[in-house]
Amino acid sequence: MLYGIVAATSALLVAAVLSALGRAPALRLGVVDRRRQRPLPLFGGVAIVLATCLVTVVGDRAGVARLGGGVGRLLVAGAAVAALGLVADVRRVKMRVLVVGTGVAAACVVPYEETGVAGGVLAVAWVVFVALAFRALDHADALAGTVGVVTAFGVGACAAAEVMDGLAVLLSVLAAALTGFLMHNWHPARVGLGSCGSLFTGFVLASAAVFTRAGYGIASSAGVLFSLTAVASADVILVVLARRLGGRPLSRRGPDHLAHRLRRSGLTPAGVTVLLGLGAFSGVLVGVLVHVGWIAGSGALWVGAGVLGVVGVLLRIPGSSPRGPASPQVTGQLRVRNG
Repeated sequence: MLYGIVAATSALLVAAVLSALGRAPALRLGVVDRRRQRPLPLFGGVAIVLATCLVTVVGDRAGVARLGGGVGRLLVAGAAVAALGLVADVRRVKMRVLVVGTGVAAACVVPYEETGVAGGVLAVAWVVFVALAFRALDHADALAGTVGVVTAFGVGACAAAEVMDGLAVLLSVLAAALTGFLMHNWHPARVGLGSCGSLFTGFVLASAAVFTRAGYGIASSAGVLFSLTAVASADVILVVLARRLGGRPLSRRGPDHLAHRLRRSGLTPAGVTVLLGLGAFSGVLVGVLVHVGWIAGSGALWVGAGVLGVVGVLLRIPGSSPRGPASPQVTGQLRVRNG
């Protein structure tokens, strides 16, 4: 208990300090998101990865919080995915490279002895989907970080229920690191998450969730996993449907994500983040309650219905203005990301 508090506090402080210190080097090296009125430095993701890995490795080496072989392998694979994301931040990387790289990393951490081959293949696909969904979710100030914190607490609760102490520690440290980063990412953001941080966050959360559900039925696990990542999944569903219905290629960038449409409905940037954060909390709460058996598995169906309802409503809100992809007021606060 005491170590958990110390570890979380340390991760928060390290991530906050590194995020602040990383602004100048990122600007100097040109590692920025230029799809805004002002370039946004993207070393916030590096700060999260370093803080998470440093605190968890120190605890493992000191013997106060052993990660275990599976969790240690997850952390190494997550760091590899983060490195791939950093390359994508520095220079343009094709989507298929990110998909293949993340898939290889996921294939190295899935516990096939518990999931089986078929379940393992589905788990790899799910990890890749969630990692890329978090990357796509990083289209507004503080959004991916907020959803990541909420999800980390939920998956951590599932891990604690399964007595996976090492995994629970890793998730609490990740949540704390994201919180430290959010000190600089809340609107107006001074540092961004980037592909490095968003892919790392999504990969670790999805892989950890797979660990907690290993050994359970595929159908019941699908409901829990979807509930834990409802907002990120809703964003992907919304974008895919909008681009298909609009006759546009899926790979073409556009202001048609969740936050873009909510901003066009009149919400403030902070209001969008709070609203979607509450949505993430609702889905995560249902996922945790289903996992521990406090409510029936059918509860996940209500999350799915809610996601489809929200997507249906937001599809009625234009994803772009008639005069262009986005107005200056919107693009100053939201980023058009390829996702």
